[in-house]
Amino acid sequence: MRIFDWVALCICFCIFSAVAFAHEGHEEPAPAVAAAQPSGGTRDAKTWFTDTPLQDQNGNTLRFYSDALQNRVVLLNVIFTSCTDACPLITQKLKEVREVLGDKADDITFISLTSDPLRDTPAVLKAYTLKQGVNGPHWLFLTGDKAQMDLVLSRIGQIVPTPEQHSTQLIVGDVANKRWSKIRPDAPAAAIAQRLQLLTMPVAGR
Repeated sequence: MRIFDWVALCICFCIFSAVAFAHEGHEEPAPAVAAAQPSGGTRDAKTWFTDTPLQDQNGNTLRFYSDALQNRVVLLNVIFTSCTDACPLITQKLKEVREVLGDKADDITFISLTSDPLRDTPAVLKAYTLKQGVNGPHWLFLTGDKAQMDLVLSRIGQIVPTPEQHSTQLIVGDVANKRWSKIRPDAPAAAIAQRLQLLTMPVAGR
């Protein structure tokens, strides 16, 4: 369990942290998928991602690693609810991904983190999920105070001085087996779904 493996993961995430999809002023997106495969143990994962307490759209308090990430196949993205361009488009793309996954969708947890915690309270996030038609048990919309969100976002390679400066890249991961990738949000829904399905399959030799 070597902490430098998680530092390497951070570096990999940070390489992609400046890319964007549709927010004005962002740089051009990076290539569609890039792999990040940390080799640290569970303790290092918990230490790196932190067990920061956050609130979901239903007002429940969840620890970021233990309750949202641990032993799950996840898709992480960053949004803010007052966004009128990229965020709702990506949310609808991810809704389509879940539809493509069909009965496999329950094996995968989507986690949308707000970059605007001062305005995106649990109640605001709940209203957003209802408006977008994505209020399901396997899709978490998470918020907290600004310090909490800054910490969690930094651990996935995002430094967001303003809500608009978040990256729109998708992060997909098999947390237990330390398999991670980045995917452009304009990739076809079927391609994103296929990548997620691959992460649910057992790792050869384990």
